[in-house]
Amino acid sequence: MIPRALIRKQRAIVLALFTLIAIIIVIGAGTGYSSLSYNRLIPTLLGQGTFKEEFVLFSLRLPRICITLLAGMALALSGSILQGITRNDLADPGMVGINSGAGVAVAVFFLFIPIEAGTFAYLLPLAAFAGALVTACLIYLFSYSKKDGLQPFKLILIGVGFSLALSGTMIVLISSADYHKVDFIAKWLSGNIWGDDWKFVWAVLPWMALLIPFALYKAARLNLLQLGDPAAIGVGVSVQRERIVLLLAAVALAASVVSVTGGIAFVGLMAPHLAKALIGPRHQLFIPIAILIGGFLLLLADTIGRNAADPDGIPAGIVVALIGAPYFIFLLFKK
Repeated sequence: MIPRALIRKQRAIVLALFTLIAIIIVIGAGTGYSSLSYNRLIPTLLGQGTFKEEFVLFSLRLPRICITLLAGMALALSGSILQGITRNDLADPGMVGINSGAGVAVAVFFLFIPIEAGTFAYLLPLAAFAGALVTACLIYLFSYSKKDGLQPFKLILIGVGFSLALSGTMIVLISSADYHKVDFIAKWLSGNIWGDDWKFVWAVLPWMALLIPFALYKAARLNLLQLGDPAAIGVGVSVQRERIVLLLAAVALAASVVSVTGGIAFVGLMAPHLAKALIGPRHQLFIPIAILIGGFLLLLADTIGRNAADPDGIPAGIVVALIGAPYFIFLLFKK
């Protein structure tokens, strides 16, 4: 039974995060290379703007804001699930090699598979999911033993090793590719939000609509897995089956968004920790907060990076890394 005071606290935090996200959305919609004054936002939203204002808002700003918000939410939820099933506070889809596996699949798909432009946005998340899934399965197998079960610290080390190996594979793949394609992959590696079109929003949205409720439904199982295998088995949890199902969900969440946002790390690491610090370790309480924190962090990073340098700005992945890398080092020493 969750105390009413905690539920009220969670609702207050969720409301505050919604407010912060709304503020960042307004700031992001009104700033950028093409100016759109704040007093023209509401008239433009209501269809009373000029052609230029409507083009900037509906074709450039809003789809980018939506895909960035969805990506931050998905990465935060993926990190929350990974930390729960591995019982390791350093787990993150970028740190354990899932993003790199998705990146190699995206590179192979983009460089070598001819595809029609109309279906590219919808097939890209599937290709990224396939690459991330193979990587996650291999990391899981190498870090699991029949005697000790899943070894969380070993999983992180193996994940980092896979990430480095896959980064080398990516360099080999692009070494002989066409210049324009190499430029795209280089931007992807730096965490540049390139899929800033409505078709990418519609491609990612079904994954989010399915997997966010699923993760919330499995929150009680994550609480039990966090206690350790003996305790979870003692109350009737099929540990291996639950881990595999939840791992698939985490991989799908990360792969679906990094395919269009690039290799963004640390969001899935920081958001769950910040949420736990605010509300405690129960997954039912902190997962919704972590999702909103992830969306806020990536949206803030992209807004800062987009306006830090003209005309292309700084990729959101680099801005997040400037914050996340010191935080990761702090956690490493702390844990």
